[in-house]
Amino acid sequence: MELSLLFVIMLIGFLGILSQWLAWKYSLPAIVIMSISGLLIGPVFGIMNPEESFGALYDPIISIAVAIILFEGSLNLNVKELRGLGKPIFRIATVGACIAWILGSLTAHYMAGLSWEVAFVIGGLFIVTGPTVIMPLLRQSKLKPRPAKILKWEGIIVDPIGVLLAVFAFEIITYFTISDKNGSTLLLFFLASAFAAFFGWFCGRVIGWMFEIGYIPEFLKSPAVFAVVIFCFTLPDEMVHGTGLLSVTAMGMTLANIGISSLNDFRHFKENVSILLISAIFIMLAASLKMEIIMQIFSLNILSYVLFMMFLVRPLSIFLSTIGTGLSLQEKTLVGWIAPRGIVALTVSSYFATILEEAGFKDAAILTTLTFGLVFFTVVAHGFSLGPLAKKLNLSLEGRPGILIVGSNPFTVELAKSFIKSGSPVLIVDSSWENLRYARTGGVPFYHGEILSEQTEYNLDTIPYDFIIAATNYHSYNSLVCTTFMPEYGRTNVFKVDPGEDENKNNKDIVDRVGGRSLCKEDVSLDKLNERIANGYVFRQTTLSDRFTYEDYKEEKDAESVFLYFIKPTGQMYFYAEDMRVRPNKGDIIISLTPPSKEIKKIQKKLEQKLG
Repeated sequence: MELSLLFVIMLIGFLGILSQWLAWKYSLPAIVIMSISGLLIGPVFGIMNPEESFGALYDPIISIAVAIILFEGSLNLNVKELRGLGKPIFRIATVGACIAWILGSLTAHYMAGLSWEVAFVIGGLFIVTGPTVIMPLLRQSKLKPRPAKILKWEGIIVDPIGVLLAVFAFEIITYFTISDKNGSTLLLFFLASAFAAFFGWFCGRVIGWMFEIGYIPEFLKSPAVFAVVIFCFTLPDEMVHGTGLLSVTAMGMTLANIGISSLNDFRHFKENVSILLISAIFIMLAASLKMEIIMQIFSLNILSYVLFMMFLVRPLSIFLSTIGTGLSLQEKTLVGWIAPRGIVALTVSSYFATILEEAGFKDAAILTTLTFGLVFFTVVAHGFSLGPLAKKLNLSLEGRPGILIVGSNPFTVELAKSFIKSGSPVLIVDSSWENLRYARTGGVPFYHGEILSEQTEYNLDTIPYDFIIAATNYHSYNSLVCTTFMPEYGRTNVFKVDPGEDENKNNKDIVDRVGGRSLCKEDVSLDKLNERIANGYVFRQTTLSDRFTYEDYKEEKDAESVFLYFIKPTGQMYFYAEDMRVRPNKGDIIISLTPPSKEIKKIQKKLEQKLG
């Protein structure tokens, strides 16, 4: 029974999000699960073929989705991130790309058996990695900032460059293989590329100006950007295929660097749309493949080509292009290994397969098979190896979940010490140097700066931290911090501490309903917590067992004790909050703030009497 188009769309969306959820739940590479899901419902079981279902709309949908994904990725390319990394990224995107083009073309000719002309075209295309595959991998693997930024910038910058190189190579071979040589075609290509870059910059400046002046209302900003992105992609791409990607990349980078205040307002929305599009497109492409193409990827020439590209071409291009850039051997090794190909390679190669065959190059018929082989093997190999390799090279931040604490005071310093004792990375952030004296004297890592400022965003590395706790003396500020970081950390990982009485006490009822979750299920304020620290209260760890259960612990605990968080044997951390649903079990370690022992109380009483 043939499925309706509506049912196909529903199935694609459902499987895409299910794949993303399974990847998150079991810490697996999302792109691998999406590819396997598409193969299962497509060529393996023959449930659907999106290319046939969508018909003439299939290619435009894929193209527009790629443009939006590339634009969303380029929105994160702020030049301030390049501090100390400009040289290696520039080298990789220029020298590295050229080396990869040459070596890739040689490999395609000698290993895959392609003619020089076709190998020259496909060698340019296969330098791409792309945000569709790099971003999900970076989202799941906690890399240190330097290699993560290099892979992100390379993936977004090189994507349009690879497409343009392939188009340029095709124009070159067309020019030299026709009898009536005319340089106007090559000139048109260069002019179209220059126009695409300028047009993208122009669209970015115009939309940014309209946002700042107020010509576009808030509710229309995201729809307006979507419409302009499609316009910015389509117009240049209609002139010369492939230049649209350059245009949307230029537009995104322009918006990211002109400093418009409303950029973050629609950036999170774009990220959500991008995740949905990546999920859907991977399912569609994999499900549209034919079984014979899948079987062909295991032929000797295809496998040889893929292995040479993975183990020789990529590492060699990275090591040669980054000589003298200051990258360590470990960073070169990681970047030289990670280069999964994705949607751009699949979609553009099918376009070139068609026009090259029409131009008389019959060997171009295997380009789709060759591309899928490279995409599938690199996605699987790099998806599963990135995390372990990063750990082996000491470039990973994996380990105990980290905690970012906003506000330096006696309670947060002692809380930070308890995190350090449990093996979790922690950092206290405060804009007051005077308040930071508690962190300095306590020997706790700290950062002096305003957590909400743009400067802090680029100077402070927040990758190691999974939770954020706002514990300052102001209700409104704590709620504002939680609201700001909630899209990045998630609602369940953002907490605030009630300061007690502050100058804005009249607003307490309002701010209690916004922002993050309130830390501690007990009715205890920051003032009281600081007072208890001053009275000698200590943080204690208690391990639950069969003989000493959670119920036993609750019965024995002092009435003045405050439950704060507990740690699972797997390292997962859960905080006590007003809406906490997970409860501690056998083997869990509970950390609580408890009164001092009787001996300590006696000593304190004697000191008070002596001082009094």
